[in-house]
Amino acid sequence: MDGLVALGSAGLMFLAMVYVIARINLPLALIALAVSPFVFVLGHTYDRRMGQTYVRAKELESGAMKVVHEVLGAVRVVKAFGREESEERRFTQRSGESAQAHVRIAAAEGVIVLAVNVTTTVGTALVLFIGIRNVQSGALSLGQLLVVLAYLTQLYRPLETVGGLFAGLQSSFASARRALELLDEVPEVAERSAARPLKRAAGTIEFRNVSFSYNTDGPVLRDISFSIPPKTRVGIVGATGAGKTTIASLLTRFYDPVSGQILLDGIDVRDYKLADLRNQFSIVQQETVLFSTSIGENIAYARPDATQALIVEAARLANAHDFISRLPQGYRTEVGERGMTLSGGERQRIALARAFLKDAPILILDEPTSSVDVATEAAIIEAMERLMRERTTFIIAHRLTTLEHCEIFLSIEDGRLVSVRSDVSLAMRDALLLAAGEVPIQRGKADD
Repeated sequence: MDGLVALGSAGLMFLAMVYVIARINLPLALIALAVSPFVFVLGHTYDRRMGQTYVRAKELESGAMKVVHEVLGAVRVVKAFGREESEERRFTQRSGESAQAHVRIAAAEGVIVLAVNVTTTVGTALVLFIGIRNVQSGALSLGQLLVVLAYLTQLYRPLETVGGLFAGLQSSFASARRALELLDEVPEVAERSAARPLKRAAGTIEFRNVSFSYNTDGPVLRDISFSIPPKTRVGIVGATGAGKTTIASLLTRFYDPVSGQILLDGIDVRDYKLADLRNQFSIVQQETVLFSTSIGENIAYARPDATQALIVEAARLANAHDFISRLPQGYRTEVGERGMTLSGGERQRIALARAFLKDAPILILDEPTSSVDVATEAAIIEAMERLMRERTTFIIAHRLTTLEHCEIFLSIEDGRLVSVRSDVSLAMRDALLLAAGEVPIQRGKADD
């Protein structure tokens, strides 16, 4: 806005001074205007050559800030491995590159301003030379020449302002380009124009020949097909990287399959309104995400309008109320950045309380007990047992204790569904065989 106001006022002043000088002496006005195209040529050349330099400088600034963000987010790891000096050098290198880019920009800005000033000075000299010749010949009085020179200063001042704006606006244009590139990004998942609403799903899930790939490196899931009745507990087992979490991500439409269909209650999930579809799921992840606010507000994140009584009840069901009550400020206790003031088990129980409060018909538990001790695991599993009642549940886990309450087990290997079991011991055996590179024996439900 500052640039637009300055540019507008400079344009009006320029036109006004041209009119006044032309009324006094038209030839001198034309001579004064002769340098104007050079100013705009200089500006256009600067814009063409320096545009990418400003963008690069912004990228280097972001790179330096990225290092700070990464290090502060993993400060314990940095300290544990004694990498403070290394990270300091990395930041110094990135910020040094950014400083050098800004030095080059400052030099270029100085050159463009100097070039504009030299151009206007040449114009003034031409007008003065021709004007003196006219005074000597009697075509122009000395008073008129002095008036023209006085107005000429006002004529060239807008041109100098425009020259300065070429430099100043480039930085804003570079920032605007980066912002617009972000805003123009096409969402990976788009809601269809005629999407149907969904109040509460029954919970029937079906995958029909689903394949998915994150990029061109190769498919993550290959021709996955299975059907899950409502209110069924499903365990998903397999080696790390087999594609287990990707199945959960496709269910909630964080991504869409490359081919095939995912049906919820017999309807393709892509036909539902996106917000309504995701309201059908409660998700508890391995790495619990908490916000830098109070415990009560973190639990109520699923339902911001929930009363304190509902928040406390959800915490009781998740076996979290006792440890919350022992805190100095109870449910008003601040958890710190990403919940760092709480233990892993405490954060996980808050995540379970959040899921209880949301009361969605479909539950996804992704390695919910992988980073807790045995005692904490028992409390979490007890809470999970309550949470899974009357809900379609998908559990991704490697521990037998976490999976023992499931009714169906899907064994995933290298993106393929290799077996469907109804016995947890056989499912875990499949997972061990797959991890060892062996093919599990295919058996039907009757054999199990």
